[in-house]
Amino acid sequence: MIERHIQEKSTYSIHTLSDTDWVASEILQRYPEARIFLLEGDLGAGKTTLVQAFCRYLSTREQAKSPTFSIINEYLSPGGPVYHFDFYRLEDEEEATGLGLEEFWDSGSYCFIEWPERILSWLPQNALHLNLSLETEGNRIIQITPLPVQI
Repeated sequence: MIERHIQEKSTYSIHTLSDTDWVASEILQRYPEARIFLLEGDLGAGKTTLVQAFCRYLSTREQAKSPTFSIINEYLSPGGPVYHFDFYRLEDEEEATGLGLEEFWDSGSYCFIEWPERILSWLPQNALHLNLSLETEGNRIIQITPLPVQI
């Protein structure tokens, strides 16, 4: 198979909490093949808030919460489990050994990963990269790096 990238980059601006819900729905609709989302950005950039909006769109039974201490949270939705990872507390990639990450990536379930830069060697190539940044006015910018597509 040949791998190519969808060429256009997408950028979204978030000014209000309702914008976050709209952006989450737009991203999931625009990239229907995406199941693994890498959320990068500084503390306070809105990563967990965006995951909460994704979960609302996916109709999870419970509200998403930061899995900083548990590392992985699982939420049930009508479409199956949704996984939320937060690798902020990992000191190095070795700490990810034994978590069975490949099983999550291969499950076909939605996987939202905060602080993916802490587990670079574990990340799948078919992940959608979302870079979140906080502007001085309190607005957030999300820039999406396109998925590789198999043709």
